[in-house]
Amino acid sequence: MRSSPLADRQSPLVRWSAVARFLHWLVALLIAVQFVLGWLAVSWHLSPTKLNLFVWHKSTGMLVLALVLVRLAWRATHRVPALPLRMRRWERIAAGASHGLLYVAMLALPLSGWVINSASGVPFRIYWRIPLPSIAAPDKHLADLASAVHLALGIALLVLLLVHVAAALRHHYIQRDDVLARMLPWRSPLR
Repeated sequence: MRSSPLADRQSPLVRWSAVARFLHWLVALLIAVQFVLGWLAVSWHLSPTKLNLFVWHKSTGMLVLALVLVRLAWRATHRVPALPLRMRRWERIAAGASHGLLYVAMLALPLSGWVINSASGVPFRIYWRIPLPSIAAPDKHLADLASAVHLALGIALLVLLLVHVAAALRHHYIQRDDVLARMLPWRSPLR
């Protein structure tokens, strides 16, 4: 529930909510796991282990998709801490653009994986249990295109994440503001 503009001015939000912080770090951890699982699944020789790695990768990708949708819903319905007043205009624009691109990549990457699976015509069960409906008819050309898009999105997400981490560290160690501290799970509230 959003508070009134007057209440927002009287009590500025200086820290992300516990739910927002939990979702942020859970998704970050799962994305790191996804990069490892994806690399292993592609690199491994054809075997039951390779197939299991793909099941873990695809399943965790669907979990990331669901959690990112929850994050977006939470963010749309809850207050977001304001950026530090001393941030320059270009920094605010860059922060907004990079966060927007991160969300696009975090949504598009699992969706492209879902298209790969669907267009490959391979039935799939999330974590060997929940059937994943197909979102595309079997089509080798579409599967190949989706694979290329998936790889490009993976590289783009990795670059965006590196920029995100570098910006957070810059804020913490060079700017010496609270941008990173208010997202850390172990820090006490700043105010």
